[in-house]
Amino acid sequence: MMLGIFLSFFKTLSTDDAMKPFLMLSFSIIIIIIITFFTLYFTSKHPSIYLVDYACCRPPENLHSPSDAFLRHSRINLSSNPESVDFQMKVLARSGLGEETYLPPAICTLPPTPSLEASRNEAEIVIYSSLDALFKKMKLKPDEIDILILNTSVFAPVPSLTSMIMSKYNMREDVKTFNLSGMGCSAGLISVNLAHDLLKIHPNSNAIIIATEIITQFYYTGKERSMLLPNCLFRMGGASVFLSNKKCFQKQSKYRLLHVVRTHIGSFDKAYRCIHEMEDSEGKMGISLSKDLPSIARQALKTNIHAFALQVLPLTEVFFFLKNVIKNTVSKRKDSKPYVPNFKRVFKHFCVHAGGRGVINNMQTELGLTWQDMEPSRMTLHRFGNTSSSSLWYELNYLEAKGRMKEGDKIWQIALGSGFKCNSAVWKCNRKISNSLDGPWFDCIDKYPIHVS
Repeated sequence: MMLGIFLSFFKTLSTDDAMKPFLMLSFSIIIIIIITFFTLYFTSKHPSIYLVDYACCRPPENLHSPSDAFLRHSRINLSSNPESVDFQMKVLARSGLGEETYLPPAICTLPPTPSLEASRNEAEIVIYSSLDALFKKMKLKPDEIDILILNTSVFAPVPSLTSMIMSKYNMREDVKTFNLSGMGCSAGLISVNLAHDLLKIHPNSNAIIIATEIITQFYYTGKERSMLLPNCLFRMGGASVFLSNKKCFQKQSKYRLLHVVRTHIGSFDKAYRCIHEMEDSEGKMGISLSKDLPSIARQALKTNIHAFALQVLPLTEVFFFLKNVIKNTVSKRKDSKPYVPNFKRVFKHFCVHAGGRGVINNMQTELGLTWQDMEPSRMTLHRFGNTSSSSLWYELNYLEAKGRMKEGDKIWQIALGSGFKCNSAVWKCNRKISNSLDGPWFDCIDKYPIHVS
């Protein structure tokens, strides 16, 4: 009935009259889209955040820890637990670490002498060397820094390490300092996120991030296998990163920050406990790595991709990705395979945390990448070991040292860490970057890549 009335009314209208409502509606939609676009544009407009330059720590050569020296020390340190020595030998053989990684002085000595003072000594070596290198490269003065952020998980002394830096470099009294602890290997990108937020609200400012892990005090001498694993994987390292929102650095800077996405699955008990600082049955302190770590890492990565994908993927990939998510949610089949977006349509380079051979292999599979895509991660693990939150910067420097970084290239950094967290950052290369004549790879880059499984 209603349809008949509508059609009879429509027939009485001329063509022009009939088109008017549709034209009015189309015009209204266009106006709404334009207003929405400009509203979003101006409300979200913030100064660009530039990564001007960075420097990675290259520890002194006398702190090299080849596998034979490491195992020789283990036989002495764990003389009452020969099974623990055998276990470490097997782990090290499969770890993906090479013969040129570094350990702190207190762990290299016999017997090891971990202490508060020894940890401070390691912190000074790592932090001061990377900061000195950065100041020299940039011709930067300490009093030009407005924001100082440092992350290291286990070692949190009083005064803080940022206070140690303030004292050493005689920085200004109004520098905003932040000392992040307990955040694990993903803390480097948490520091980037914090710097990003601070630089959005503090115009014309410079920030330095120091990403490191002071490992002296968590060297474990007990017999719990889950707590012996970090001895075999973690090594000495750190990086200092200079960020700015000043327009004068627009052309000079190496990269521009596009996205930072942080996700946390600590509400799940297994995820919360899979990397845990604890005492063993004999009261010896260490870091326990759970056997559930690979599956937790996959779960954390999927959560991060769900939050991250819509921001970076082209519309075709977003469509297939959302279609798969909805299908799996409705069907609730445990054996259903998730759709893996083709991230290589967006990113030229991938820097995945060099946590260990197993972590790298799993990430390669989950992301649908090739051995070559994961080359920076594998080579960083081989040359420097797991340097925790700073590993992403050694990987980025590897790409630069190889001469692969070109203007316009996009880089995806992925960090995994205790809690359990997965964080992502996307950078766009701002200019052509020449092969590094300094830095951690300057005298060995021609030897790489080497084949490691």
